[in-house]
Amino acid sequence: MICVPITETIPEAFLNAITDAAQTADAIELRMDYLDAAGCRTVLEKLPQLSEGKTLVLTFRPREQGGQRDLSLPDRQEFWRGLSTEIVSAIRFADFEFDLVESIAGGDSPIPWDKIICSWHNFEETPHDLIQRYDRMAATPAAVVKIATMAHRIGDSLRIFELIEHAQGKKPVIALAMSLPGIATRILAVSRGGLLTFGSLRRGAESAAGQPTAADLRNLYQVKNLTRSSEIYGVIGNPVGHSRSPLMHNAALAALNRNGVYLPLEVDNVETFARDMLHPKTKTLDWNLRGLSVTIPHKLAIMPFLNWIDPTAQAIGAVNTVVVRGEELHGYNTDVIGAMKPLEALLDLRGARAAVLGAGGSARAICHGLRERGAEMTIYSRDLRKAGPLAEEFNTKTALLEQFAGNADIVINCTPIGMHGHSEGQSLLRAESLRNVKLVYDLIYTPEETALLREAKAAGCQTLGGLAMLVGQAGEQFRLWTGLDAPVEVMESALNLPARTSPPAPVPATD
Repeated sequence: MICVPITETIPEAFLNAITDAAQTADAIELRMDYLDAAGCRTVLEKLPQLSEGKTLVLTFRPREQGGQRDLSLPDRQEFWRGLSTEIVSAIRFADFEFDLVESIAGGDSPIPWDKIICSWHNFEETPHDLIQRYDRMAATPAAVVKIATMAHRIGDSLRIFELIEHAQGKKPVIALAMSLPGIATRILAVSRGGLLTFGSLRRGAESAAGQPTAADLRNLYQVKNLTRSSEIYGVIGNPVGHSRSPLMHNAALAALNRNGVYLPLEVDNVETFARDMLHPKTKTLDWNLRGLSVTIPHKLAIMPFLNWIDPTAQAIGAVNTVVVRGEELHGYNTDVIGAMKPLEALLDLRGARAAVLGAGGSARAICHGLRERGAEMTIYSRDLRKAGPLAEEFNTKTALLEQFAGNADIVINCTPIGMHGHSEGQSLLRAESLRNVKLVYDLIYTPEETALLREAKAAGCQTLGGLAMLVGQAGEQFRLWTGLDAPVEVMESALNLPARTSPPAPVPATD
């Protein structure tokens, strides 16, 4: 089930949100601690009439356990004992914190035990004793055990998956890791035997850090269609919250009716990730991982853990694609074909004069592609010492960026200058220096039209944005993983949607 928490603080908005949530949710959690005492009474009075056809979970969380109100144990006991029989009949579950369950275990519960979720939250870490804690909680009369912890690294998710596995055949469990490093648990938990997962009604209405929207869980990640055998793909990097790759690849998988999902995987340590979650011979997580995109800062760091690397990736010195082949990991770099294909569609590169701005990893891929296609290159940089090794590698010239005077057919920006969140609105070149340039290509794709591209248009140049490369390299990744031609138009259309995979702003509460 996908459960939507209601986190409104005004009774009327709270009630309206229940109606809205019913359109996408399998269950609705009523977070009564978001309301003041008067608001609670207003909502509870109308609850019996609103409950028809809905699976409702009632929660009254104290602040020290992630709630929004200062509530003592007697306060909570009084709240639950004060509910009318009509309200108790209207709800499917009541979420009791573990200390509350322990305080009434062995006595009369104000709610039938078959409706009680026994919950425990840890906002500091994901401890190693989750299975022992589950066993203690499962020994209570509560019907369901819920454990939510804070993930600081993707490896913390392994303990959540181990817990879900341990609970199979025992008392039902809701288990998840909060924050972006734990997002895999939110998306995959139900397919692995968890009772439900949480998704917010909309962006900004999250009840916990890293919580996707219910619409994304249902439509983007296809949570309700996933099984233990579903193919798993993803992007590893740090950060990955801004990545638009999940939009493209999940759209492609859905368009081809492929039983799979593509996840944003925030990885801080490549070595432990490769050992515990990636390599078929050593991974401890039993999941059907078939391939990965690799982004900053791991394109070089991933290489020692691969069994075979494509010559192009070897030449560039970076891997952006990992394919699981049997018990081996194969590495590729699709940046070259992704960058060159849309460029070649607009211009004959043989003999063309290309000005490459920057000397980093992207510039290396561009230089490799241009050399293969017979273009003449000059690498422009603000620091010739940084540009020197790249120029020597590709036997080409260097020049100071300030010296660029339009003596090129193509200008390709391989720097982050102009990127959203970095230096948006800035341009390395002005229109005056671009008058004689035929085409300006900016590898940045956020924003879609950079300041450099605006300058190029003012100079009368043809322009090409980074989305073309993004889709091109992703399409080649999809082919390498699946053996199928990527539905490129579907992937392009998906990018017209808002970038919904970025993490929501941190909130102090929990599920």
